[in-house]
Amino acid sequence: MLFSVKSPILGFEDVTHMDLEKIDAVFMRLRNADSPTPTFTLVNPFALRAYEFEIPIALQVLLNLDRAENILIANIMVIQSPLRESTINFLAPLVFNFDDQLMAQVILDNTKYPQYQISEKIASFYQTPKEDQ
Repeated sequence: MLFSVKSPILGFEDVTHMDLEKIDAVFMRLRNADSPTPTFTLVNPFALRAYEFEIPIALQVLLNLDRAENILIANIMVIQSPLRESTINFLAPLVFNFDDQLMAQVILDNTKYPQYQISEKIASFYQTPKEDQ
């Protein structure tokens, strides 16, 4: 599904449209709709851990969240080999409004959310199949 980027992903401020593809219940792929790069692997944080945060009012307005019924939260994962060494950024979640096809990245204050890190190994949360290890 194609989304309009309302607040950019850090380092990719020129990207305005992203295409989200579901892989399974845990993983997704996010691609720049206008260029071959960037492409991100996303993870459903709720499948891995307890995860909650406040979305700033400005982003709530940008994303029309007050009337949205279909919202997705996902986190960027950096794939490594072996897979258990892959890391997840829990401090900069992506918020998707499926109703209006809008998305934005939220940057969390690490002093307010000390339980989340910018680079946490997936092995801490998710058991990989033997062949991936």
